[in-house]
Amino acid sequence: MKIAIGSDHAGFGYKEAVKNHLVQGGHEVLDHGTFTEDSCDYPDYAHAVATAVEKQEAEFGVLICGSANGVCITANKHAAIRAALCWEKEIALLSRSHNNANVICLPARFVGIDAALEMTDVFLSTPFEGGRHQNRVSKI
Repeated sequence: MKIAIGSDHAGFGYKEAVKNHLVQGGHEVLDHGTFTEDSCDYPDYAHAVATAVEKQEAEFGVLICGSANGVCITANKHAAIRAALCWEKEIALLSRSHNNANVICLPARFVGIDAALEMTDVFLSTPFEGGRHQNRVSKI
């Protein structure tokens, strides 16, 4: 699976860990930055990841910042994106199975790295249930 990933400076360490985890799991990762812990603007990276998913250059996206709110708000400005802010694995599971989310947003300052990796795995492996949920997603 091809995954687009991006973060700001607050999420840089998590981005590197998630990226390595995904590569070890056999995924192709498109890293849209940032590439250092130097202060930067999260919308630059959120737009890049959202655009990659929107243009079907990647199947899913992973965005990480301190709270995950900024990257989530930014990604959701893209018409084809359904970005979900996740802080535990059940949220990641429901965001895929019920909402057909295509970008997971992780709050580096509020979850441990093991939880972030687990949520990413759950998000990427959970299918959309469709059915009654499709009607709701279509209304978005």
